[in-house]
Amino acid sequence: MRAGLVVSGTRDERIAAIARLQRGRVARHQLRAAGLEYKVISRAVKRGSLTPLPGGVFAVGHTSPVELGQETAVLLALPDGAALSHHAAASIWDMRPRDATRPIDAVVANGAHRRVDGCVIHRARDLRPRDIRIRRGLPVTSPARTLLDEAEELTPRQLELALDRGLVARIVRTDDLVELLGRTRGRAGAARLATLLERQHGTTLTRSQAEELFLELVRQAQLAPPQVNVRVAGYEVDFWWPARNLVVEIDGYRFHSTHRAFEHDHRKDTQLRAAGLTVLRFTYDQLVREPLVVIAEVARMLGAAR
Repeated sequence: MRAGLVVSGTRDERIAAIARLQRGRVARHQLRAAGLEYKVISRAVKRGSLTPLPGGVFAVGHTSPVELGQETAVLLALPDGAALSHHAAASIWDMRPRDATRPIDAVVANGAHRRVDGCVIHRARDLRPRDIRIRRGLPVTSPARTLLDEAEELTPRQLELALDRGLVARIVRTDDLVELLGRTRGRAGAARLATLLERQHGTTLTRSQAEELFLELVRQAQLAPPQVNVRVAGYEVDFWWPARNLVVEIDGYRFHSTHRAFEHDHRKDTQLRAAGLTVLRFTYDQLVREPLVVIAEVARMLGAAR
């Protein structure tokens, strides 16, 4: 965000040249470096060609929402070396869905910095160059560092899902996590992330809200964890306990509401049973309305009823 730019042309051409590389956002110090005096900037604001934003930043030409425009403006308002972090970084890495109602998270090295409306600024003593990456043209904490930051505020399942998404997308490397945890043991989230990493055996990502709800019921009941979305006897199943040859399928309305889907499920269940597997099938309504009945049946089949 701070790379030097050489611009030329008329006043408006110089402004446009800077804004073009920054999603239509420019900082006051950039305009001054491009040769625009304070009175020229003030006139541009009065004409409406520059719209003031928090932290001495301006939107150029219009104020319509721009993808990552708010994040760009925040970084322009902060000192050199600042980077998006926590939830903002997790959403840019696609490890967490973006929550537009949250302020933008950013991390800065220890030192003086201005407050910026709409931004939560985190100070870090242990931030290293390898902890910062460029993603979609913006400085962002690395996937490993982002997970560590998020570990302090996410629920265990939210953290697990974020880690899974990073592993599946191959943006998170186990070696990076191990190296980071080795030098941040005192942090609150380090122990939680280390524990999760130790028991990580493949992905636990589920593909529907119904599957996610069922997995949470299994964990609350302290049943043995199943394998998730794996191929068994030629079919991909939702949940499988290989030690008990038990398969559980979850019917979410969107994917199981047609006659064709029903016929497919029937053939699938027949083939799985023919292969010696026990198949239980539950609907989303059952999970919501009769969760105890559902989990009791699973526990009974596992031989671990509580």
